[in-house]
Amino acid sequence: MAFFTHHISRSFSSSAARSVVIKNVTIIGGGQMGAGIAQVAASTGHTVTLVDMSEDILKKSVKGIEGSLKRVAKKKFAEKPEAGEEFIQKVLQNVSTATDPAAAAPTSDLVLEAIVENLKVKQDLFGRLDKLAPAHTIFASNTSSLPITDIASSTSRQDRFGGLHFFNPVPMMKLVEVIATPATSQETFDSLLNFSKALGKAPVSCKDTPGFIVNRLLVPYMMEALRLHERGHGSKEDIDVAMKLGAGYPMGPFELSDYVGLDTMKFIIDGWSEKDPDNPLFAPSELLNKLVAEGKLGKKTGEGFYKYK
Repeated sequence: MAFFTHHISRSFSSSAARSVVIKNVTIIGGGQMGAGIAQVAASTGHTVTLVDMSEDILKKSVKGIEGSLKRVAKKKFAEKPEAGEEFIQKVLQNVSTATDPAAAAPTSDLVLEAIVENLKVKQDLFGRLDKLAPAHTIFASNTSSLPITDIASSTSRQDRFGGLHFFNPVPMMKLVEVIATPATSQETFDSLLNFSKALGKAPVSCKDTPGFIVNRLLVPYMMEALRLHERGHGSKEDIDVAMKLGAGYPMGPFELSDYVGLDTMKFIIDGWSEKDPDNPLFAPSELLNKLVAEGKLGKKTGEGFYKYK
């Protein structure tokens, strides 16, 4: 991450323990998740700075936010197009962009990362930001699989570090998993919980365990469907139909895997398997490994378990 060119000294005080009302938010990572979180936060009156490595990425992010807001406005202001346009512009005014978080971190109440699922990269990011942000600033990660404790270990503010795991697409999905490590203070947890509610989301409390709640249940389920298919006990099509019609799921496990991304699934299961190699739920899949090696990652590449036009 070639972000950080400035180091700003700061001092800690007992005031850092107060519950922080989060108004100014810095989001690191302008991809689909980061942009989605930025949109929701800006729509609820928060001041947002979206940070990424290049202006081109940020322009694409803002364009995506604007397109999403237009779809929201079309439904929300179906009979009042002028009000819809006013809504869009008001939200966009709450979003600024930067290629260097030094421009935003010193005024941030919350710094939230939504970057690549790589522990070292995340640790480096927060280790550098720790020297930039004021004492009251809360750090949070949107990771879906890495331990928050491990990410927070690169900072001196582990009591002001937690997890905020949003779900894709962020503007539509109501759930946020709020993760507390053993070191996270109650004040920090309350601030993250209140921030999630202020976004109009439904937060649930999670411990810092592999996959938190949703992915801890969901990924093994998808992997078991894969193993069922590998054993020849059901076609992927029949397994998908069975789970949709028998369990009432909107997507079958293979459809869902393609939507999530097979590379993402492989990354998660490989990480869990490395930490707990004797757990059969975390056993890798030869078929999954083969598809990822061939670049067939799901909907985003046009082919995974299924083909997409």
